[in-house]
Amino acid sequence: MQARNPGQVLPKGKGAGGLLAFYYSIAFYFCLAVFGISCLVWSLPAALLYRILPRRWGQPLGQLGIMLGFRWFLGVMRFTGVFRADLSALDRLRAEGGLVIAPNHPTMLDAVILISRLPRVVCITKATLWDNLFLGGGIRLAGYVRNDLPLPMIRRAATAVQGGQQLLIFPEGSRTAHPPVDPFHRSFAVIARATRAPVQTVLIEADSPYLRKGWPLFRRPSLPLVFRIRLGERVMAAGDPDEFVRTLEGYFRAQFGAGNGSAWPHATSY
Repeated sequence: MQARNPGQVLPKGKGAGGLLAFYYSIAFYFCLAVFGISCLVWSLPAALLYRILPRRWGQPLGQLGIMLGFRWFLGVMRFTGVFRADLSALDRLRAEGGLVIAPNHPTMLDAVILISRLPRVVCITKATLWDNLFLGGGIRLAGYVRNDLPLPMIRRAATAVQGGQQLLIFPEGSRTAHPPVDPFHRSFAVIARATRAPVQTVLIEADSPYLRKGWPLFRRPSLPLVFRIRLGERVMAAGDPDEFVRTLEGYFRAQFGAGNGSAWPHATSY
């Protein structure tokens, strides 16, 4: 008898395949409920702590709290079989500071995945999330940076990097609409150049369209969700920021396309 791949979803009504599809439906919505409840349980007290704790205490606590919360959520997804990924490559960045982390951005889960392994990271976030009941309190306590005003955003992000923290910023600015990557913005290059911090590229591949641009949160995809995360080259944003942005964008396109060559003669691969 041919062995069945345990991750294979068979058409409903065909024995074990139908049961597996039913199980994945339950597991998927259970994981979403866990995420929502976990975010709310942390966001409410974090909003209070943001008002009473000094920044030097509150910010590391907020960053640690988000990391542990996201790690718990991904652990639940793994336990239920909804999510599969080897994130060990990200652990190599845990002890480093003063770093600009620049990944591509295929899905909304990318930030959750990356932050779940990085205890001292500051993230560029949409301004609308600051007033979100489920996420706003944690974001404020962690000292994340709003993206609504470009110059204050760049100043705050540069201050975080100069203080030895890691900055997570998606060069595309939003989720990829036209794979493999959309045109890059220059703000991350300006920050890296001003702080003289290296730019660590992270390459994310997702086999599912779930939470790509236009995919609703509650629409169940085929499961499990399988991600591949790898560290790319580490480079310095020297010279003209616009030229650096074009070069980095070309590097990402090459990694997800036909070529795999390095765009920089003195880059470091990780």
